[in-house]
Amino acid sequence: MASRAILQQQARGEAAMEGGKQQKKNGAADGRNRRALGDIGNLVNLRGVEIKANRPITRRFGAQLLANKQAAEAAVGNKKLACTNVAGPPIAKEPKRVPPKPGQKKVSVEPKPEEIIDLEANHDKEIQRDKKKEADAKRDSRSLTSVLSARSKAACGITNKPKEHVFDIDADDVDNELAAVEYIDEIYKFYKSAENESRPHDYIDSQPEINEKMRAILVDWLIDVHTKFELSIETLYLTINIIDRFLAIKTVPRKELQLLGISAMLLASKYEEIYPPEVNDFVCLSDRTYTHDRILIMEKRILHKLEWTLTVPTPIVFLVRFIKASVPDQDLENMAHFLSELGMMNYATLMYCPSMVAASAVFAARCTLNKAPLWNETLKVHTGYSKEQLMDCARLLVSFHSNVGNGKLRVVYRKYSDPQKGSVAVLPPAKILLLEGSAPNRV
Repeated sequence: MASRAILQQQARGEAAMEGGKQQKKNGAADGRNRRALGDIGNLVNLRGVEIKANRPITRRFGAQLLANKQAAEAAVGNKKLACTNVAGPPIAKEPKRVPPKPGQKKVSVEPKPEEIIDLEANHDKEIQRDKKKEADAKRDSRSLTSVLSARSKAACGITNKPKEHVFDIDADDVDNELAAVEYIDEIYKFYKSAENESRPHDYIDSQPEINEKMRAILVDWLIDVHTKFELSIETLYLTINIIDRFLAIKTVPRKELQLLGISAMLLASKYEEIYPPEVNDFVCLSDRTYTHDRILIMEKRILHKLEWTLTVPTPIVFLVRFIKASVPDQDLENMAHFLSELGMMNYATLMYCPSMVAASAVFAARCTLNKAPLWNETLKVHTGYSKEQLMDCARLLVSFHSNVGNGKLRVVYRKYSDPQKGSVAVLPPAKILLLEGSAPNRV
């Protein structure tokens, strides 16, 4: 019995396999001559719906077409009702529902929100629009009184000048990494806040053996040494700053004043220069008045008294920036440096902070060269000083210029009488700043 059941199952399996192969062959044969099927339920004949043959009408697409037609009919009806009955909202008719065919899913179509036209709200908007146009017209129109006042001011020379434009002096240095354009404003704000911390106070009365003339002789000689060594301008300004700060806190005998100047320049050279002069150079420079050991001992004393503070804002730090803000030519740059070094050589300028001395040198240089305008908004913004604030210091610098050619200390005068420096020292000083009682508005 078991063998008979197995044989029957095998016979049935083979018959099934043969039937499947035969059915597959018939299907392949029928596929060659198969035509497009007709309506198998995809196309739904809807009343009032135009069916285009370029897209098959599915159940969802048919429902969408019906909803669009009903919404269009409702919108037309709403407009007619709004024109005839404004007081009440229009009554929308319920959309006709098409019963779904058997086997077809029920599609729920939500009608679009009905559009209600409020004539009163539109009327209020038009009134507000007209009021706004009238207000704009009144604002633009000038009254007779304002016109007469403007003409009177113009006749009297009283006019409202437009605000001056502040020139961007760093626009050309955007690609220069050494210019540090991103941080330059913050750097000079810090310099302005820190310049009084390292500024020497009035010390000449506390020095029993040193006076202003001796200091001027020392500075005049150091400027000559600086030129012979071909050192940077920053080294010279730092040298004078170290001398003044040391003299403000330590009494120095007259015979050691030159030693102080040599040691201060040695320190400044080590700080600013790539290849500073050697100690033996200064020994020979002093005609062996001071030995190698004495110079080094004085150097240690200076560093101890100054607490190793050598990073200070000197006038040259501000002068470079202010000259750039002045948009200078070469003569203006040379004249500003000339006046600044004259101020550094004279003790009277010690009462002014370094930034004011630098700004006054630029202002006096513009007055000497008759640059117009003498002071503008760009210089005022970058220096932080107005023309009136710089008047006293600028007059002092111009007075030094007027007397430098007749004095005995002529190193600065010879230095800037060179044609390579534009011979700015031989130019006549700005006499307009020396006139007594000259008001600031005259310049």
